[in-house]
Order: sequence, then C-alpha cells, then structure tokens
Amino acid sequence: MFNSCKFLAIFLSLFGVLNIANANECATYKIKPKIVINIPQWNKSVIQPHESMDLLHGNVVATLVDNYDINTDITSIEDGFCISLKSVYSTIGYSDFLVKIDKRHNKNSCSYTAILNHENKHIDAYLSVIDDYKTDLHNALYSAADSVMPIFIKDTSEIDWAIEKLNNELQSHPNIVLIKQKIHAAEEIKNKNIDIIEDYSELKKCLK
Repeated sequence: MFNSCKFLAIFLSLFGVLNIANANECATYKIKPKIVINIPQWNKSVIQPHESMDLLHGNVVATLVDNYDINTDITSIEDGFCISLKSVYSTIGYSDFLVKIDKRHNKNSCSYTAILNHENKHIDAYLSVIDDYKTDLHNALYSAADSVMPIFIKDTSEIDWAIEKLNNELQSHPNIVLIKQKIHAAEEIKNKNIDIIEDYSELKKCLK
C-alpha cells in the first residue's frame, strides 16, 4: 500500500536539504560591501506657538534621519539565483531643526534674540554629535553590512523580497541599533550640559 504521508515527508526532507545546499553555495558569492554615508543638508525653522510654553522660553525639536539604500549583485546558479549585498548608500544626520520661542517674546526683540542664540547652541550640539560619531557610524554600518549573507531565491519574482530581507537584516543588526542608542545618549548629555553651564545672562539683561 502506497504511503503518501511517508512520501511527502521524504520529499520535504530532500527539499530542505537542497535549500540548505543552495544557501551554502550562495555563501561563496558574498561581497565585501562598499559603504557610503552622506550627511544631509539641514534646515532651521523658527516659530512661536499660539499657546504659551509654560516655564520654557524656547526649545528645539531635531529631526534625525537614517535612510539606507542597498545595491545588490544577482548571480544565476543551477537551481535559482543568489542575491548578495554589494553596497550601502546611507543618509544619516539631522535634516530639520524646529526652534520654538514663547509668543510672549516679540519677534526681533532683545529677549527673542537671546533665546534664539541659546537654542542655536543646542543646534550646534546636535550637529557636533554626528561629527563625533562619523567614524563609529561608518564602522558600525560596515560591520553590519559585512555580516549580511547572500540569499538564495528560486526565481526572479522573489528579488524584491530578497532585497527587502537583506535591508531589514542590515538595519536590525545589533551594531546599528547600538550606534543609534549612543547617538541619542550623546544628544541628551550635550544638551543637558548646555543648560547646566548656561547662566542666561543675555536673557536676564533683556528682562531687566
């Protein structure tokens, strides 16, 4: 009597072995990745919210972008294709700064200018973080990209899926996660230090 379940189990087992073999073959097509990091041009906007800012005279909202575009190499093998990560072109840095100044300070007044000068110090602090971490960013991105192994696919309809998978593996790598955490920690420390050492003498003169 023909045992269809047993036949299916054998077939699935052989299919799994073939997939592993193909994946192992793809490993030979791994490429040392090229890494390019671009720092975005940033813009600054200054607004005065309709609502009062309570105890704050002003603050800055910084927008940090980290975009990753990957290029891949596609190699045809006997049973399908190997998709390898070839290069990473990333944009990492601050794109926008939104400065908020309390509406009680008239635009271009002495106090308005003093607050804007203070918030500009915070913007400089944000920008200095990226400068400080340029090398660490490159190293983290390279190590993450270099750890991403080629993917085997059976036909070209899976190319988009494979590219997305490679990109997800890159961005979820522990080194990428860690460097982002370090950048955010450095932001917090530098901005706190500015407020600690700031004596607000410029603003106090305006408010006398």
